[in-house]
Amino acid sequence: MKKLVLLLFMALIMIYGCQNKETYTLKDTYTDKPAYGDMLIDSSIGEPAILNPVLASDSASAEINDLVFSGLVKFDKNLNLTGDLAEKWEIKDGGLIIIFYLKKNVKWHDGAPFTAKDVKFTYDIYMAPETKTAYRSLFEPVKNVIVIDDYTVKVNYKKPFAPALQYWGTGILPSHLLEGKDINTAVFNRAPVGTGPYTFKNWKTGRSVELMANKDYFDGAPYISNYLFRIIPDQSVQFMNLQAGSLDMMTLSSDLYFTKANTEDFNKKFNKYIVPAFQYTYIGYNQNNPLFAPVKIRQALSYAINTQEIIKGVSRGLARPISGPFIPGSYAYDESIKPYEYNIEKAQRLLKEEGWIKGEDGMLRKDGKLFEFTLSTNQGNKEREEIAAIAQQEFSKLGIKVNVRVLAWNIFITDFINKKKFDAVVMGWSLTRDPDCYDIWHSSKTNESEFNFVSYKNPEVDTLLEQGRTTYDTEKRKAIYRKIHRLIASDAPYTFIYSPYALPAIHKRVHGIKSEPAGIGYNFTRWYVPEELQKYKIAFEK
Repeated sequence: MKKLVLLLFMALIMIYGCQNKETYTLKDTYTDKPAYGDMLIDSSIGEPAILNPVLASDSASAEINDLVFSGLVKFDKNLNLTGDLAEKWEIKDGGLIIIFYLKKNVKWHDGAPFTAKDVKFTYDIYMAPETKTAYRSLFEPVKNVIVIDDYTVKVNYKKPFAPALQYWGTGILPSHLLEGKDINTAVFNRAPVGTGPYTFKNWKTGRSVELMANKDYFDGAPYISNYLFRIIPDQSVQFMNLQAGSLDMMTLSSDLYFTKANTEDFNKKFNKYIVPAFQYTYIGYNQNNPLFAPVKIRQALSYAINTQEIIKGVSRGLARPISGPFIPGSYAYDESIKPYEYNIEKAQRLLKEEGWIKGEDGMLRKDGKLFEFTLSTNQGNKEREEIAAIAQQEFSKLGIKVNVRVLAWNIFITDFINKKKFDAVVMGWSLTRDPDCYDIWHSSKTNESEFNFVSYKNPEVDTLLEQGRTTYDTEKRKAIYRKIHRLIASDAPYTFIYSPYALPAIHKRVHGIKSEPAGIGYNFTRWYVPEELQKYKIAFEK
């Protein structure tokens, strides 16, 4: 019955998307200069889990948090660190001390002043044992945070910590609103107050999150007055909404990019971008499951996946092959390590060495037990669903029974990933610019809601991850991370599939978009709609 209701609901959405055609028309003549106003309607297949940067670990939450909150530093268009809430900083004593000089006259969205007290409060929240955060390790190397005055913070480190400065880009929390509250259950987490370019307006569960421009933003008020983040858990339905005019932008799948988004009509209305992304897609194996504990089993599964064909067929060539946990082009990526070749015979041999024998029915068994598991992924991402289906087919050639399960994003993350209640998953990582990947691979980061949810453990990798964090010399760090690359590739906790390109499509009335090494979103506050092209005529709300 529930399935029937869902199908009827999806049908209504599709009918709505087809019948409500776009009534807005781009004008041929206008004055192309920045103007305040209008609304941008974005889309996501997943609903944010929590609007608090200390607690959030999913990409949907991060998209909203990045607009509401500010950190002390941020990356500029060329991926260089620059000041955000910090005017400047000094690094002393070989990196053991960082002194941040904060910008003055910055206000929280409720009008309260931002001060050094908020920086220390945020650090204390990260380090509090009761805080359910996946990011504690980013600040564990800190010895203490000292407030020198309202606009000066001194951070003392226990030992050198190479990515230290980057991690102070995390969103800072308001002490005056959260002091004495349970950070994990605070009402704040659904109605956040930050210092960022956009202020929170409302969150309609399962439907949308709406933000409005912060007219008092310390770095200059954003031109676009309102930002609506619609939750549409299917890319095909997103695309129909885009065509019908009820969305202004979405991230295309590679299939959409080359087919429905490649018509004359679509190209008249929308700009498309191909943006190299600091991301990769993988199949991850839960090593708490005895099936995946032996390394030969994981290697066999990697040999059984034809990643080149997946790149060609699923991503239509808009992805790069990868062999390990870094992105091609990063100094940490070891080009000498090649992806696992597609080799069914080698996979079969490794499985046999681990005692798995094919029966007369063609299925693998060991000690009378069938080799069977469930491969899960999130709803709405067609490429991940296709990868899961391909893996199911390829593993069946080995005599393995695979059940594919597709789950709504929130349920997938909260009930399965965070609690490690899965066998194997098709997922992706968005990486930081620094190669530090301690939280994903260190054996200490396997608790609930932490990022090493596949429970990978290798003492040598642990040691190297610790060394990589305490080494400033780039050549030495390169050697450390490339060795990590080799070890993880050999251990095969993941089958590394590819590093995709991001494929955003954005309505042509939106101007000011520039593709740079940092992508296109780095200057979002400078995107604008010329006055004559504005569709919604929304100005600043008082």
